[in-house]
Amino acid sequence: MGLLERMEQKKAEENSADDMGVGGSSDGGASAMMGMSANSNSGSNEDKADPYEAVKRRIHMRVIETLNKQNVSVVDKNEMQALLDETVNDDEFNIPRPERRRIALELYNDIMGYGPLEELLMNDSFSEVMVNGPKQIYVESKGKLILTDVKFRDDEHLMNIIDRIVSQIGRHIDEASPMVDARLPDGSRVNAIIPPISLVGPVLTIRKFGKTPVTAAQLVQWGSITPRMLSFLEACVKGKLNIVVSGGTGSGKTTLLNVLSSYIPEDERIVTIEDAAEVQLKQDHVVTLETRPANLEGKGAITIRSLVKNALRMRPDRIIVGEVRSDETLDMLQAMNTGHDGSLTTTHANSPRDTMSRIETMVMMSGMELPVKAIRDQASSAIDLIVQQSRLRDGSRKVTQITEVTGMEGDVVSLQDIFVYETEGAVDTNGKFKGSFKATGILPKCVDKIRGNGVLINNEWFTN
Repeated sequence: MGLLERMEQKKAEENSADDMGVGGSSDGGASAMMGMSANSNSGSNEDKADPYEAVKRRIHMRVIETLNKQNVSVVDKNEMQALLDETVNDDEFNIPRPERRRIALELYNDIMGYGPLEELLMNDSFSEVMVNGPKQIYVESKGKLILTDVKFRDDEHLMNIIDRIVSQIGRHIDEASPMVDARLPDGSRVNAIIPPISLVGPVLTIRKFGKTPVTAAQLVQWGSITPRMLSFLEACVKGKLNIVVSGGTGSGKTTLLNVLSSYIPEDERIVTIEDAAEVQLKQDHVVTLETRPANLEGKGAITIRSLVKNALRMRPDRIIVGEVRSDETLDMLQAMNTGHDGSLTTTHANSPRDTMSRIETMVMMSGMELPVKAIRDQASSAIDLIVQQSRLRDGSRKVTQITEVTGMEGDVVSLQDIFVYETEGAVDTNGKFKGSFKATGILPKCVDKIRGNGVLINNEWFTN
């Protein structure tokens, strides 16, 4: 039985128990509550002790001893699977035949894979895995967080998996360096933080990397955006507008950035700059750059800022920065203002107005002592469009605002909404918020720039 099936069965059993408590007599309700309590205690005891834990440790040691005797330095996956199957089937360990395959798989995942996380990482319906210590593992599915029944044995077991992940890319984590960002071979983004910084044990967060990029048609199908809004954004990308996608963590910024990037013409040279490569481009002429952390001596770090500066010497038609969060923002704005129109980036902000304020703050972090008005002038002339992406409380992700930066009015950056998403303050039968996308009726000033780059604009997009 798969994880989702187990979770659904557990939920159904809880609902059934709740129904018995409500619908029956007081005695029946008490009995049901006692039954639930007993089941809960039973489950708790099962969590504390795996009946095959000692046997699995013995088998693990036997396999390691066998490999050491054979003087094997690199183990083939098939050979390891065959060795585990042979060892588990040994009558010495007295494992019931129905349990042998499961135990062999768990041992294989511990030795060759990511232990208990392997099942979660292989499940395409989970977009994120969050490990809060060895006994509490959540997943994100359809925008909602769900507590799973998957667990590690202890802190040491979890630390072994974290070490395996970070060592694959030459990183390390210990008490002296208790935080690390890493990337799995499939591109999934990993963050780990361990004691003494974490008080709940080792914490691991994995943002899974989609095997196939989300398409524009899927965004429309999911209700994240309307065809008119998408057509306008396509025209903006082809018309070489500088666009910032803003939103909170997990709101879908990178997904939308991927969709927008797909509209860049094939005959343009694209340079992407990221901490962990997530932008998936299908164009042929793409140069992908990735930052590098400092080594054990604290040297050799390559920052986004240095990569942005270097990208300007690479004759790019477009520069895509996965996310601006610090002093590289100034270099990004200068690139947008010096002939590299059509650049794309993302940032964390709650609204288009907050985006401009945050960009202003991040430019100040660069150490350049610029007047606030000069920073605002630079930002307002560089950025043409802000696309606000949000994850609503019902788990859905939507483009809640498409806002044009129109320039300055005195000392204030002037913004105007082109499209907005308005909720009705109610939910439908599926528990989703009721709401609608609306055009404000304003014809964007950037239309002239888009048409000047030979891209057609339909004025009907901006009417309701």
